[in-house]
Amino acid sequence: MKERESLREQALLLPGLPGIYIFVDSGENIIYVGKAKNLKKRVLSYFSNMVEGKTRVMVARINEIRHIVVGSESDALLLENNFIKEYQPRYNVLMKDDKSFPWICVKNENFPRVFITRNIVADGSRYYGPYTSAFMARTLLQLVRKLYKLRTCGYNLAPEKIRESKYRVCLEFHLGNCLAPCVGKQKEEEYNLAVAQVEEILKGNIHNVAHHLKGVMKSLADNLLFEAAQAVKEKIAVLENYQSKSAIVGPAVRDVDVLAYSEEDEKVFIHYMRVVRGAVVQAYSVEFRRRIEESLEDVIALAISVMRERYRSDAREIIVPLRPDIQDDRIKYTLPVRGDKLRLLELAERNAVHYRLSRQKQRLNRREEDRGVEILKKVQNDLRLPEIPVHIECFDNSNIQGDNPVAACVVFRNGKPSRGEYRHYKIKMVTGPDDYASMEEVVFRRYRRLLDEDEKLPQLVIVDGGKGQLSSALKSFDRLGIRGRVSLVGIAKRLEQIYFPDDPVPLYIDKNSVSLKIIQNARNEAHRFGISFHRNQRSLSMKRSMLDQIKGIGPVTREKLLKEFGSLEKIAAAPPEKIADLIGRSRSEKLLKQLRKFGGT
Repeated sequence: MKERESLREQALLLPGLPGIYIFVDSGENIIYVGKAKNLKKRVLSYFSNMVEGKTRVMVARINEIRHIVVGSESDALLLENNFIKEYQPRYNVLMKDDKSFPWICVKNENFPRVFITRNIVADGSRYYGPYTSAFMARTLLQLVRKLYKLRTCGYNLAPEKIRESKYRVCLEFHLGNCLAPCVGKQKEEEYNLAVAQVEEILKGNIHNVAHHLKGVMKSLADNLLFEAAQAVKEKIAVLENYQSKSAIVGPAVRDVDVLAYSEEDEKVFIHYMRVVRGAVVQAYSVEFRRRIEESLEDVIALAISVMRERYRSDAREIIVPLRPDIQDDRIKYTLPVRGDKLRLLELAERNAVHYRLSRQKQRLNRREEDRGVEILKKVQNDLRLPEIPVHIECFDNSNIQGDNPVAACVVFRNGKPSRGEYRHYKIKMVTGPDDYASMEEVVFRRYRRLLDEDEKLPQLVIVDGGKGQLSSALKSFDRLGIRGRVSLVGIAKRLEQIYFPDDPVPLYIDKNSVSLKIIQNARNEAHRFGISFHRNQRSLSMKRSMLDQIKGIGPVTREKLLKEFGSLEKIAAAPPEKIADLIGRSRSEKLLKQLRKFGGT
């Protein structure tokens, strides 16, 4: 209580002026930074009996109050934003930002390059963005390169390097994509003028660039340089086409910022749009997380400061759904009720809602992934595996009395089937119904190929069967030298026993265990996949056998028919002329006559 009174006395000594206040704990750590139009009133409010929840916890940790006086509320907001970014205080609103969004960089160098990057380097280069998708950034960069022939090489084009003829023209020059400043074919003043226009486009000032180019076009036409004027005219058309595709409202809405929000518990999802002449030229969504009971107005004010600084916006009007907790004579806050400005606000609100829903889905997916990892850790513990079995493969053989022997390999990743990686195998080296030899062959072929192609091996291999199938698979592991690198188990159907190499005693897992369910799912999926392939092979074999019984239909003719029609039913239903064209009239008549005897099958 004594400490609380001491802090209250500190607050009473604060000036009644705009500024920021800084709460520091006993370890000299900044735990909260806030802004105020009246420092004394704002800080004193923390020591009233009305404070509760997380704010009360924070106040209990305050050891010292510091402050900085500034000239206006807007200056206080900017300073607060800077301090939050610098110190990331524990109790301030947390901005959940994706630092991997792409930016377009205008490099700080002679003859600046313009390119997309995800890394911001403090070397004096200028960055525009961030863009919410790489596609949007690439589209804008394609527009720039269509209009201006800028270099893409990484050469150091210092004047002395060019004078010393250090470089030669490259393919880009011969393709007409670059004017070869590296060999002095383009002056730096001309190049820098193009870069300046590119930066205007990146800022969203397409109208200014188009207006400038129209003046250039008129000047060229007046001097009878019609080909050059036509080239400039085409640039103007490209710009105007791009601008028309970006238009949301009419040009009556000039330079404005738009900011809307959607709430979920302590989270506030903000969508910001920058509008120039009725076109949305930049847009960005971000999540803020309240750590104490900050008002929505406080969060909106912070978001405005962050977004305007990031996009270097100097718009004098901001369209918002509610008036933020900041006053600035240079900015007009508009809460629209009708017209184009309301349409813009509704668009921003829809985007804020979509962003909130997408973040919810991301969190749910992460929870599912976390649950999947927990399940795989359980499999690792139950089977005593050296690592988590993120990649599991399972084998099953299928044949009836040795006819059409086939095998199946199914792949599970993160506990879920990866059907695009399933593989069928026809048994080639085994004669008759030999399940053990078939298992040895297919396991060898599978991992011989993965090793040859330098592919990653699974962490766990399951074979459908008991000791015999497991021993056969182990022979292939030994031949390939992968025993010990890949864990191997067998699952016997009757009692669902799990067998391990060189261990005669099987493992019995609880019937309700998730580990057993993962193994059973893999085994059942391999069985289903193998059976379906075996049925197809047997059906095809039967069709071939029936065709072989027809006099005059040899192996070559049989394959022709099956390749063209696919099945006996389709052959029987095909026009006789089409069959005759394929195999000749005489054989066609014999074939159709015999098929009618078979009953059209």
